[in-house]
Amino acid sequence: MRQILAISIFLLSYNLSLAQETLEIDTTIVPTDTIAISTDTTSLTKDTTLSILFIGDVMGHGTQINAAFDDNTGKYNYDSCFKYISPVISQADIAIANLEVTLAGWPYKGYPQFSSPDALAISLKNAGVDILATANNHSLDRRKKGLERTIDMLDSLAIPHTGTFKNAEERKKAYPMMIEKNGFKIALLNYTYATNGIPVSKPNIVNMINKEAIAKDLKAAKAKDPDHIIVFMHWGAEYQLKPNKYEISFNQFCKDNGADIVIGAHPHVIQKMELTHQNTYSSLTAYSLGNFVSNQRTSPRDGGAMIQINFKKFGGESTIVDAGYYLTWVYKPLIKGARKFRVLPLSQYEDDEAFLGETALKKMTVYKKIARKLFDAENINVPEYIYDSESKAWEMEK
Repeated sequence: MRQILAISIFLLSYNLSLAQETLEIDTTIVPTDTIAISTDTTSLTKDTTLSILFIGDVMGHGTQINAAFDDNTGKYNYDSCFKYISPVISQADIAIANLEVTLAGWPYKGYPQFSSPDALAISLKNAGVDILATANNHSLDRRKKGLERTIDMLDSLAIPHTGTFKNAEERKKAYPMMIEKNGFKIALLNYTYATNGIPVSKPNIVNMINKEAIAKDLKAAKAKDPDHIIVFMHWGAEYQLKPNKYEISFNQFCKDNGADIVIGAHPHVIQKMELTHQNTYSSLTAYSLGNFVSNQRTSPRDGGAMIQINFKKFGGESTIVDAGYYLTWVYKPLIKGARKFRVLPLSQYEDDEAFLGETALKKMTVYKKIARKLFDAENINVPEYIYDSESKAWEMEK
């Protein structure tokens, strides 16, 4: 009998965000192999739909940490960083992001060994992010303590996560992650190419990209009879706009062994997206979503993309209906003499010079030209979501 962890998606109050900085963590682990994102039940005799939004690299450079500090309260808060992008994230049924920092506690540091305030995770949840992938090259930036405190903090905030584990027993209970929503069952797997040369301390586990391990995990995922199997990979060469042979090879390996969706991160720039349909089978790959938030300012590192995958189910059979991307850009306004960070949905603000100012608008324009040129030339069946200012709605480009 599966034990189901029901996660209620709600906004945490600002007081909670303050309290978490000094929270005495309850490290009790609830054994589970299924994450129920909601408690709704839907008859499989009717059409049902599901949307999953994937978000790229959540970085935590020193300037971001400084920008999140509130001099008036002496606490950290990132809510304002995500307030413009939150409506886009929240409209998806499920939102999944790559957490490329540790929550290792004080002292907070940026590159090269990241430890962000707990408030970052709280604000991601407030913005609508439901699940965090934690296997990446920065998972061990603060060694064993950092890995374990990150897990403890996410557990205390009721944020489901996968990719790193305290030990083999906990991994066995919770991996592959099974997500249930709207009558759909989704398997989520997460791996990284390395941990920057830092060895994993026993008994901790960081999922590494390894064909034997991935094949075994995909077999275990298929045994749970999911509607779709998604692999979130941390791979590729930094700052390269094209996937390399390694990415292409492992993408095909995952597909050959049962995955139908592969999402990539790590290059810190966007790479192509491909959706193919063959009879009743659909396959999707997004090789790299780029930076969601960071202090990397050289274009195209100053922006990223979120991909939304839309599913439909009838009579127990699920298929990928379509997929589209939202371009995002990191805006750094000067507010009351302090530099701040704002993740913007690009289409909504690309012509708003009154909001951005001339200099920022020019920088955003450089990024959007690079991004659209790449996606227009190389994407297969994955168009852009465009904001309609009259209807104030997002529409997939025809």
